[in-house]
Amino acid sequence: MTLDLLPLRAALDGADPLPLRGRVTRLTGMVIEAAVAGVRTGDVVEIARPGRSPLLAEVVGLREDRAVVVPLGEPTGVGADSEVVPTGAPLGVHVGEALLGRVLDGLGRPADGLPLPPGLEEWPVERPAPAPLSRRPVSRPLALGIRALDGLLTVGEGQRLGLFAGSGVGKSTLLAQVARGARADVSVVCLVGERGREVREFVDRVLGPEGLARSVLVVATSDAPALVRLRAAHVATAVAEWFADRGRSVLFLLDSVTRYARALREVGLAAGEPPARQGYPASVFAALPRLLERTGNRERGAITALYTVLVAGGDMEEPIADEVRGILDGHVVLERRLAAAGRFPAVDPLQSVSRVMPAVVAPGHLAAAARLRALLAAHERVRDLVALGAYRAGADADADAALARLPEIEGFLRQGADEATPLEETVARLEALVR
Repeated sequence: MTLDLLPLRAALDGADPLPLRGRVTRLTGMVIEAAVAGVRTGDVVEIARPGRSPLLAEVVGLREDRAVVVPLGEPTGVGADSEVVPTGAPLGVHVGEALLGRVLDGLGRPADGLPLPPGLEEWPVERPAPAPLSRRPVSRPLALGIRALDGLLTVGEGQRLGLFAGSGVGKSTLLAQVARGARADVSVVCLVGERGREVREFVDRVLGPEGLARSVLVVATSDAPALVRLRAAHVATAVAEWFADRGRSVLFLLDSVTRYARALREVGLAAGEPPARQGYPASVFAALPRLLERTGNRERGAITALYTVLVAGGDMEEPIADEVRGILDGHVVLERRLAAAGRFPAVDPLQSVSRVMPAVVAPGHLAAAARLRALLAAHERVRDLVALGAYRAGADADADAALARLPEIEGFLRQGADEATPLEETVARLEALVR
């Protein structure tokens, strides 16, 4: 007897198989272990909770025959019998032009009480950096509206710059000033580990209705789970990549890389990874370049990125600060001594550098910036002698010139938080100052 297998095969091909399911076996702190097959690191799983919505969690490691998952929310209601269902996919975000003007949480979900607009595209959160030879060179300046930066540390479109400072030195205020004054098509702002109070202030006072209309804000406050704070940086970067891949000039602001690294450390240590440099696991220093290299120029479009970095006690050799400074295309150091003296922004030009400035400014601008740096360096050499009354005029020609022009130099470097200066005016004032 001949058995016709074709109908059976057709029925099997059209069947909807049951998803693989597993069970929670251990919950310790922020780490859950689950016996579940078919999962890979980076996959998202759903953990059932009686009387509550399923808890999303991400697979961060494998321990013998168990999956190590970290919840993307509070694990309230999870028990040893909770069912674990793999989704078979990593975290994604919905992106499109209609996302402008919206505030998202660290997972890309609406945080402003409104539903997602229709017509958005599913976009993966984890993406590789552009190939090195596919990047267009940084060749034109991007005006930020801040004289100390536009004049002495000119930023190029597609550059990645770090703002390094201790707490309370004006780092977030300077970032907010950049968000208002920069001339870009789209702004994507990511606040990682910020105080909840500052989110509303950033939306209402910093961006305002006009700024928010051309921005996307991604927020993970300090009370969010470590994995949500971590993923917020990747979600915001993915949103910026979507706009850049469509030929837009994107300004990307992340405050701060340090809190992102601390969230990475929490997840790594919880997953059982041993600490390496000052308590940071090795995976932190592997993840930083993967995130930071995703911004910059591309074949189409550009992402000009500014990352803030907290440096405790002004220690620029701290592991995260040292690592980030080596990856980015320049760094701006904010000095506590200048902030205490009432100068805003408290930028120290002598400790700061823009590696792309020679490629994006005219020779006259570059020469004027070098001359002002020389005057600032000369004043720094004799500053203590002047304070003690021990400096004699004529001992150092550059120092004499710096002391004679010190009020004008201070007036150039000092700027109100709500003041924006066009690039052309900044260059003209700089050249007149050192002429």
